Amino acid sequence: MATPVLSLRGVTKRFGGLVAVNAMDFDVAEREVVGLLGPNGSGKSTTLNLVSGALPLTAGDISLWGNRISGLPAQTINRKGVSRTFQLVRLLPSMNVRENVVAGAVFGHRRRWGHEAHDHADQLLEKVGLGGKGDMALGQLTYIDTKRVELARTLASDPKVLLLDEWLAGLNPTELQIGITLIKSLRDEGRTIILVEHVMDAIRSLCDRCVVMAAGTKIAEGTPSQVLSDKEVIRAYLGDDDA
Repeated sequence: MATPVLSLRGVTKRFGGLVAVNAMDFDVAEREVVGLLGPNGSGKSTTLNLVSGALPLTAGDISLWGNRISGLPAQTINRKGVSRTFQLVRLLPSMNVRENVVAGAVFGHRRRWGHEAHDHADQLLEKVGLGGKGDMALGQLTYIDTKRVELARTLASDPKVLLLDEWLAGLNPTELQIGITLIKSLRDEGRTIILVEHVMDAIRSLCDRCVVMAAGTKIAEGTPSQVLSDKEVIRAYLGDDDA
């Protein structure tokens, strides 16, 4: 088997006495879309924080193309090609739309400056559906458009591994279909994607494989149809009475 793009082995995170992520093991192959599923509080976002370097591991190892990245600063992991969006959109309010995207180009995996960064930002804004809106203030944008800016900024660093934390949450049905099509296009470009998601339509149409967490522990792994029909997964989401 080819070396996985991303590999987690025994990945554990404790906050005092709380074990937020408990001995997680999984691999992600090149150009695969893996869904990280589970009820609220199951440790999904914490797992993304560990992969991206936003939090240090308590135990275990994370490797990128066979090279250990756990323990490296977040900016170093980003420059190696791992980039993420956040559950709560985090943009730079004093900057316009284009400048927010340029910030991602300057500090990322493949750094761009000046006119090259501006041109690249405009191309990415076109890609995410914000063509011609580069000069707008963030306060003028709708909710989905702020998410598009964040995605464009994340893409500006030219990541090979994209971590999407509930990027599709809060979208209406039309916006959801646009978002799903956009994520599919990113995979088609050769990117590897891990997405934390609750929207079942998105999980079924996007994910090659899913890893399901409950209380910090992996309880299932397989195709969307396999995990969504798993009794333990149903119990974790719905409780014992409904399983």
